[in-house]
Amino acid sequence: MAKRERVVRMSVEQPLWRALTAYRLLTMLYAVGLFAAAYKRFDRPEIAAGYLAVLVLWTLATHRKVANATSCTKRFLSADLTVAVVGILLTPLADTAERIAGGGPTLPSIWTAGSVLAFAIKGGWRWAGFASTFVAAANILIHGGEPTRDTLHNVLLVWVASIAIGYVVEVARASEATLARALEIEAATRERERLARDIHDGVLQVLAMVQRRGTELGGEAAELGRMAGEQEVALRTLVSSGLVHPSRVSRDESRGALVDAYEVDEPGADEGELDLRTLLAQHAGCSVSFAEPGTPVPLPVPAAKELAAAVGAALDNVRKHAGEGARAWILLEDWGDEVIVTVRDDGPGIPAGRLDQAEGEGRMGVALSIRGRLRDLGGSAELVSVPGQGTEVELKVPRGRTQ
Repeated sequence: MAKRERVVRMSVEQPLWRALTAYRLLTMLYAVGLFAAAYKRFDRPEIAAGYLAVLVLWTLATHRKVANATSCTKRFLSADLTVAVVGILLTPLADTAERIAGGGPTLPSIWTAGSVLAFAIKGGWRWAGFASTFVAAANILIHGGEPTRDTLHNVLLVWVASIAIGYVVEVARASEATLARALEIEAATRERERLARDIHDGVLQVLAMVQRRGTELGGEAAELGRMAGEQEVALRTLVSSGLVHPSRVSRDESRGALVDAYEVDEPGADEGELDLRTLLAQHAGCSVSFAEPGTPVPLPVPAAKELAAAVGAALDNVRKHAGEGARAWILLEDWGDEVIVTVRDDGPGIPAGRLDQAEGEGRMGVALSIRGRLRDLGGSAELVSVPGQGTEVELKVPRGRTQ
C-alpha cells in the first residue's frame, strides 16, 4: 500500500493578523484611558466621549474582521480607515487649540495605526502607502497646515513602518508560494518515480515479452507483437517524460518566485504556452524515434498545436508512401530565436517533380497540411528527398512571430 504524506501549510500572515487583533484592542483601551485622564481639559468632552463610544463599539463589533485576510474585506478596510480619519478631524472640535498646537494626541491616538497596518497586511506596501497618506493629511489638516515636529515625526513613522510591513508581507507571501510549489513538485516527482518503478516491473516487461514471443511465433501473433512493441515504446516515453505531461509553462517572477511551474494544458485552452516536447512525444512508437532537448521548449498554444499537426501530417506521408517497414525519426531543436523540427524517414524517397505534379492534381497534403501551417506561423517548411535515400522535412518556426 502506498504511503500517504500529509503536508501541513502554515500561513506566514496569520501571526500578523493575531497581533493586529490584539493591537486594536489594546490601543482602544489606551485611547479611552488618555481621554479619561485629560477629561477636564477638553472644551467639549461630550464630543470626545461620543466618538470614543463609537470607537469602542466599532472595535469590539469588528473584532473578527481582522482575524484573517478573507474576512478583512476592502469594504471593511475603507470603513475602518474612515473611523480613524473622522476621529482625527473631530479632535479640534473636542479639544483645546493649545493642546493640539502643543502636540497633544488625537481622539483615536495610536489606534489609527491599526487601520493602516490592516491595509499593509491585506494588500502590501502600496495599500499601506495609500492608507497612511490619508492619515497624514488629516493630521496635517487639524494643525492648519503647520504641524509640530512631534506630529511630523509620528506621521512619518506610521508611513514608513506601514510600508515596510507591507513589503515584508509581500516577500513572505512570495516565499510561502515558492515553498508550496516546490513541495508540490517534489511530491509529484516522488509519485511519478514510484509509478514508474511499478510500471517498469510489471507492464513494460509483459509488453516486451509479448513482442518477443509474437515475433518468434509469426503470423497473427507477429502483428500482436508489433502492436505490443509500439505500446511499450509509447509507455516508456510517457514514463520518462512524466506521467503528468509538463505542458503549460509559467514563471511567477512578479511575486518574487523563482520556481518554474509546468501545468497540464486544459482542453480548448488557447492561452499561455505549451511544452512542444509533450505534443511531439505522442508520435513516438515502435517505428518512430523522437529526440528532444533536456529542457522544455515552450511555444504559444496555437503555434505549438499547429507545428505538432504539421509533424503529424509529415508522419502520415511516411506511412502512406514509404511503406509499412519504413522508420522515421523526429528531431526537436530549440535555438532560442526559433524552433526547428526535422522529420526524416528511410523510405524510397520522392521522385523529382512529384510534389508539383500532386499539387497540380489537387492533392494538397504537403502544400496545405505542412507548408500552409508553417506559413501561417511565419515559419517555413523545406523538403529534401533523394530517390532511394528517404525524405527529410525541416520545419522552422520563429519565436517572435508566433504570438
